[in-house]
Amino acid sequence: MEKTPSKLDLIEKYFSDFTPRQLDQFRALEDLYKDWNSKINVISRKDIDHLYENHVLHSLAIAAAFSFPPGARIIDIGTGGGFPGIPLAIFFPEVEFLLADSINKKLTVVKEVAAAIGLDNISTRHTRVEEIRDRKFDYAVSRAVAPLKDLWNWSRPILLKRPSTEEYPASGLICLKGGDLAREISESGVKPSLIEVFDLFPEEYYREKYLLYVHR
Repeated sequence: MEKTPSKLDLIEKYFSDFTPRQLDQFRALEDLYKDWNSKINVISRKDIDHLYENHVLHSLAIAAAFSFPPGARIIDIGTGGGFPGIPLAIFFPEVEFLLADSINKKLTVVKEVAAAIGLDNISTRHTRVEEIRDRKFDYAVSRAVAPLKDLWNWSRPILLKRPSTEEYPASGLICLKGGDLAREISESGVKPSLIEVFDLFPEEYYREKYLLYVHR
């Protein structure tokens, strides 16, 4: 009998070593987000039917390009409804994530989704990242919430100075962005490493989408 395609097929096309628990967590995201999005709009109406391509796998581009050591601390700047933080927290269960956003109702969705799937490596904070003074992180991640210049200025004071190893990148900022970034990069004053998401996941949706990495 031919296998019926599932929403997870796109994820499993590029990742093959998930535990049953991780697969269950990813599988649960669709119904949870559809339910919460009907109450608190954190994902656009046209995107909700493409959750796994437009949000989950897109977030996992970071995991396809970088590995993080167990015990690492990562801040998701302007997490919104939990991207890229929630997919990354599922992928890296031994890494600690702080999902920060200035809009508290979005964090309500994050907390409820995380609780529903048993994600215990996530915490949240209702704050602007530039107001965080009491914590330091190994890495910062973000998805299209601000210009690179701002993201780096916000990240730099709260980043530790973990050197790179053969397996893990040096402490830094990893962000997902799209479109023509030449001016934004020029104005940032930094020289990020650039990875095309389409090179990681050759799906049409990921054309002109990029991973930018700036390290200390």
